Amino acid sequence: MVDGILNINKDLHMTSHDVVARIRKLLKQKRVGHTGTLDPEASGVLPICVGQGTRVAEYLSESGKAYQARITFGTVTDTYDAEGTVLRTADASQLTREQVVAALPHFMGAQLQMPPRYSAIKIQGQPAYKLARAGTEVVMQSRPVEIQSLEILAWENPHLTLAVACSKGTYIRSLAYDLGEYLGCGAYLTGLIRTRSGPFVLDSSITLEQLAGEQEQGKLAEHLFPVDFALQSYPALHLDQQLTERVIHGNAFAYPDLASAEQATLGRVYAANGQFLAIAIWDAEQQLWKPKKVLV
Repeated sequence: MVDGILNINKDLHMTSHDVVARIRKLLKQKRVGHTGTLDPEASGVLPICVGQGTRVAEYLSESGKAYQARITFGTVTDTYDAEGTVLRTADASQLTREQVVAALPHFMGAQLQMPPRYSAIKIQGQPAYKLARAGTEVVMQSRPVEIQSLEILAWENPHLTLAVACSKGTYIRSLAYDLGEYLGCGAYLTGLIRTRSGPFVLDSSITLEQLAGEQEQGKLAEHLFPVDFALQSYPALHLDQQLTERVIHGNAFAYPDLASAEQATLGRVYAANGQFLAIAIWDAEQQLWKPKKVLV
């Protein structure tokens, strides 16, 4: 059995579920899952958790993301991307880079964003896109997101290539639409690459075809990140043998370095031999760490 996390570079036109199914078949292992969907029409980083790695998937899904987005001005579609039906067009020939630069700060920071109607967000138990395709009236609710950075990588009217760093749950399609509305000419997303998901980056990713080749050559382990790699933003708690035994049996424990505890809600717990042992949650009232998931 394989345990860890694979940093997959997802191809265009594949769903996240397709990737999971391919890896299950390749590894002949059922415990495989993704950490949050990536649209079929987007490529790039898709961390895949395998074996014990599936137990930390929820923490990776909470982490920040980064994208390279191609936005085309002058056209609006119902899906906010190239897959949709064109709703309207406008002349964007006079739009300048300077106008785009001036608009970007408006979309920085914490904000409420309206997701696209054609999205996987559940409404009364059904994905919004299924309801929209069936002709049902879909009323979306705005959601809190945060955009940490926006950088212009290329501009050739009417096409903008933008580097985006943002919180989980941010829709880059909505960003494209909102930017077009703000500039008065409309816009839609014509290309998207996810360049980072949490600590996983595009430069260290591997395609499914490459992974299959590495598996055949017995080199899969070279591309498998340890389970605790996904948790590196949380403090590390290194225990002695006595505390290790307490954690194995699910008991709370005190840790001498309270300074780090008081600034974190979760901690990575390591056994006396250095083995990644558990994820613990800080109980501020009792001033103790409590094992949340024991991984041995």
